[in-house]
Amino acid sequence: MRPLRIVHPWVPDRGDGTYCNPVLCADYSDPDVIRVGEDFYLIASSFNCTPGLPILHSHDLANWTIINHALTNLPDPRFAEPQHGQGVWAPAIRHHGGVFWIVFPMPDEGIYVTTADDPAGRWTEPHLLLPGKGLIDPCPFWDDDGRAYLAHAYAGSRAGIRNKLHIRPISPNAMKVLGEGKIIAEIDERLPALEGPKVHKRNGWYYVSAPAGGVAMGWQVIMRSRDIYGPYEEKVVLAQRGTPVNGPHQGALVDTPDGEEWWFVHFQDADVYGRIVHLQPVRWEDDWPLIGIDQDESGVGRPVLAHRKPAIARPIKMAIPQTSDEFSSPHLGLQWQWHANHSEDWYSLSERPGNLRLYPQFVAGRDFQKTPNLLLQKFPAHEFSVSVELEIPSAHERLHTGLIVMGREYSALDVQRSAGGYKVCLLHSAETRGETFVAGETIRLGVRVGEGGVCRFGFIVNEEEFSQLGPAFHARPGVWIGAKVGIYCLAEEPGSRGHSDFRCFEFSDGSS
Repeated sequence: MRPLRIVHPWVPDRGDGTYCNPVLCADYSDPDVIRVGEDFYLIASSFNCTPGLPILHSHDLANWTIINHALTNLPDPRFAEPQHGQGVWAPAIRHHGGVFWIVFPMPDEGIYVTTADDPAGRWTEPHLLLPGKGLIDPCPFWDDDGRAYLAHAYAGSRAGIRNKLHIRPISPNAMKVLGEGKIIAEIDERLPALEGPKVHKRNGWYYVSAPAGGVAMGWQVIMRSRDIYGPYEEKVVLAQRGTPVNGPHQGALVDTPDGEEWWFVHFQDADVYGRIVHLQPVRWEDDWPLIGIDQDESGVGRPVLAHRKPAIARPIKMAIPQTSDEFSSPHLGLQWQWHANHSEDWYSLSERPGNLRLYPQFVAGRDFQKTPNLLLQKFPAHEFSVSVELEIPSAHERLHTGLIVMGREYSALDVQRSAGGYKVCLLHSAETRGETFVAGETIRLGVRVGEGGVCRFGFIVNEEEFSQLGPAFHARPGVWIGAKVGIYCLAEEPGSRGHSDFRCFEFSDGSS
């Protein structure tokens, strides 16, 4: 078997005590972060993809790896088919009473709670804490007196109202809501969104951080009060201010283990690459958190592109989220997500060790927008290459399988078994843009993604020559998410049997 080369397309740790942004050059939308002891945990929106609610771990906020997902599948049967832009929106993670809590919204169903003793272990079945349409961006908070609260916002598309932040009392076990609470902030509904509240307490002040101004071009607001229900005073603390970091907002305030430093983790809308994650220094002045650097007279800072890493006493090894895969594990890698609720019988890692065997699903018309068994990964950098080796048994000529880049539109290098080799077609949103025949028992497929999401598909012969098939195309983001790259196996007819085998799914930095 061809050895897997480990080449990381993006490494934020520069190895000299500094990091460069983004610390996650991948679509970890609406991040929230907590620290428990010496460990940092990050979660993000996952929308219609499963497993859902990815959990990442770090010791220094710059080097991250994926350790788990809190959801196996989404708690509604309609997610058996992709529901683009729906599913899990901006979640919050907290640690209270020795338990990890994730509170997450599904904007058409309501706000759910799941818990675990170990974030890398098993999470409980989601409990519907607050049913209702348009309830989004929840954050739980436990006060010093043991009382608990839930902050959330509203999605105008479902709730009919927007630009309001609401705090409600809840039971300390987060099983039920105890009252209506109070709207603690609101702006004109015609203005760009005010949403994403996160609640903190420090030095007797209650703080609510919230993004405002819209995803692409907004800014970060901090509000504070001596009472959980307000009134709150507010300050804009971070904005783009001439940097390439548009819309710097929606994230988490977190301190280091010694309590001496504070940092802010937030996202940037990077279009086809999704909502990538940045890390900003924080300093406190007059009990206000000032984020970024070069604060003006109003306390508004600008984002850093590079900075000293957080001061951590222990040595930290470089780490990045998992990408390339040899399929040598008995379990599917944590970097993979299906495009809808999935079933374990869609694949096997044991039938042919060292290979991922995909079994076909039937989707009428091979409509990839409705295909649940797309097995996909996030784009890991602005420029990268992907290749994968594929084999289809000679008797399985009624299968379609291959390599795909998926967004609002898609391009797929679609492969069918043919006598003596493979028929390969480049499909772009159902149009055939190129086709060829490749002889042999196996074929290696590849795609090169350049700046701006320009994709060039082709096949590789003798591990040396990349032969482009068809014209390049510009990938587009999906609904609320960045474009993704991955593999699939579809049947031409209902009930068709067979399989395709994939091995050595490999990312590189775009130079190969």
